[in-house]
Amino acid sequence: MLGVLSGFSVVWAVIIVGYFVGRTGVLGADARYVLNRLTFFVASPALLFITVADSDPAAVLGPSLGVAAISAAGVALLYFAITGWWLRRDRPERLVGAMSASTVNSANLGLPIAAYVLGNTSHAAPAILFQLALWSPIFLVFLDASSSGRRTTPTAMVLTTLRNPMIVASLVGLLFAVFGWKLPQPILEPIELIAGASIPAMLIAFGISLVGSTPLEKISARRSDVLVGTGLKLLVHPVLAWLAGSLIFRLEGADLFAVVIMGALPSAQNVFVTASRYEQGLVVAKDTVLLTTIAAVPAMMLVPIILHG
Repeated sequence: MLGVLSGFSVVWAVIIVGYFVGRTGVLGADARYVLNRLTFFVASPALLFITVADSDPAAVLGPSLGVAAISAAGVALLYFAITGWWLRRDRPERLVGAMSASTVNSANLGLPIAAYVLGNTSHAAPAILFQLALWSPIFLVFLDASSSGRRTTPTAMVLTTLRNPMIVASLVGLLFAVFGWKLPQPILEPIELIAGASIPAMLIAFGISLVGSTPLEKISARRSDVLVGTGLKLLVHPVLAWLAGSLIFRLEGADLFAVVIMGALPSAQNVFVTASRYEQGLVVAKDTVLLTTIAAVPAMMLVPIILHG
């Protein structure tokens, strides 16, 4: 238990540094943008490659992947049903809200949490693979079908997914793990050095993102949507992960703890990018991401207490 709390304290310490970096503006107005692009296009792919290449392929493609899929689908269906029956929102806006409630920040926060709380970044790999290779493309297909003037073919969706550097790095790493390939040390060492920049840059960017946003403004008329999405993300998602992990896949101990923590992560920040592209659910996406981002780490600190209490 003390080790878990110590891991959370490390994560929060760097997030707080990022917050003060954002408040002071010492890195300039584009600091968050640059750090996010550095991690997305350079450092995180390097980290995912070495993590997956050194992992057991059965673990990456095993029960954790199934738990991520079941819990995400359950949350998305609940959000879609509640906001359709109670709030009477139209389909594209409900899709964006469902995506906000069910898509976890598996890279920018999941990798640091996996490293410092769970002890191994490989715990985040199944969620990252599931979301980037399957879950997000499914939502994009439905949004294309629900939005006038936009149509995406299956081939285009596959090509778009494969242009994602984190997916490519994960798949290449998986090939190395399956076939037992090893990179020569002079090539591996610079990749490891670049990978080392990923987690601190993610957490600093995360801290910067907490500066200056005001959620749940009355003028938006979407408070109910945001609160439904936030509640489903922070409470229902980890509970569904726990049920799926314990009852369906018979996980116990550290393995069960890992899938619940991954389910308790906040909403992925790239959901707002999707909302902006389709001009649907912008307020819901922004506020759900912000509220879950602020509350998720304190909420996750309760998970070991509940599971081991």
